[in-house]
Amino acid sequence: MRMGTENDVLENLINKNTTKDVSLLKRLIVIDIMVPTVVIFAFAGGWPFTIFVTFVLCVAGWEFWRIFTKGGYTPSLIVMLTFIASAVVMRYLWGLVYMDVWLAVLILTSMFIHIVLQQKGDHKTGSSFALTVSGAVYLGWLGGYAISVRTLEHGLLWVLLVFPVISLADSGAYIFGRLFGKHKMLTVVSPKKSWEGYIGGIIVGGLGGWGLAALWHIVSQSILPIHGLILGIVISVLAPIGDFGESMIKRQFSIKDSSNILPGHGGFLDRIDSSLWAAVIGYYLVLFIR
Repeated sequence: MRMGTENDVLENLINKNTTKDVSLLKRLIVIDIMVPTVVIFAFAGGWPFTIFVTFVLCVAGWEFWRIFTKGGYTPSLIVMLTFIASAVVMRYLWGLVYMDVWLAVLILTSMFIHIVLQQKGDHKTGSSFALTVSGAVYLGWLGGYAISVRTLEHGLLWVLLVFPVISLADSGAYIFGRLFGKHKMLTVVSPKKSWEGYIGGIIVGGLGGWGLAALWHIVSQSILPIHGLILGIVISVLAPIGDFGESMIKRQFSIKDSSNILPGHGGFLDRIDSSLWAAVIGYYLVLFIR
């Protein structure tokens, strides 16, 4: 009896390790595809970068809609995707100039659509109206800041500084959390995150930002290592809230990933939750420090 139990334990350990190895391999393969793709479109800039960002945000918008639809709500996918795409395009064409008009039309359109849906028998239209507006603002308005960063002077270099910091901070948080993680941060929202991992992410993100800025300083004298250190630390401190925010949404419906489009990573929304925060924070910090 004991021998059987030991064999079962050993088999379970082997299966768990095999599963982890396969999952890690999938994650690495996806990263090997994602990183060069982002860099290529960032280098291209202009309409190619705008179209790429629009595509990513619209897929994330579909995932957002899918989560709440499975939860019994009825946000309008057509309205949400239309306004996500238009927010990004408008940001490229006119910056922030007409975004007040965009917001006003979004609210009016969403309310009209959900009034019609209620007349047709939908009984959750009040909540669904709020979800349509919030989904478009969350992904379209915040996501549009990626375009704003790219259109800054030396925008390519700022893009290649702001967004890699997120990956560096995530990696640092993962490593420090695995090695030293004992004190949990938000046990209900994201039970695996620890304070040790969070601090490790700030350290790695700050140092990584400093190193990247030192490298880009060779290309542009206006980008200083101290700029990278500031960006790295501030983004690493604040942007993880975007991860917690998405976890908050997923916890409500007891789901692990927003979709399974990206093997080992979940969905696009799972990959950009912190980047949405980084785009906004990075844009205004660059305006302040440069």
